[in-house]
Amino acid sequence: MVASKNSGVKVRPLGNRVLVRRLEPTEEVHGGIIIPDTAKEKPMEAEVVAIGKGTRLDDGSRAPFEVSVGDTVLIGKYAGTEIKFDGEEYQILKEDEILGIVG
Repeated sequence: MVASKNSGVKVRPLGNRVLVRRLEPTEEVHGGIIIPDTAKEKPMEAEVVAIGKGTRLDDGSRAPFEVSVGDTVLIGKYAGTEIKFDGEEYQILKEDEILGIVG
């Protein structure tokens, strides 16, 4: 199982899938107006929590991942599938749904 050391997540994505946790942006209040959670957009930054073993190639080997556990990545608003595990929300998505690596 591949998971970050401090996450404690016991989910292992299969194949070329990646498990991420969306990072909440820092909340800014402009002019005393507080935007309710239901009106906020989903954050596009996420932390890679676990990765699968990679896509199996024709020769039987596995294609290496471009991301690793702990990377901060950019994902689309509606990318992947949302899951809840131990009270935390995660996304499982294919590696090719990741738009880029931050930093």
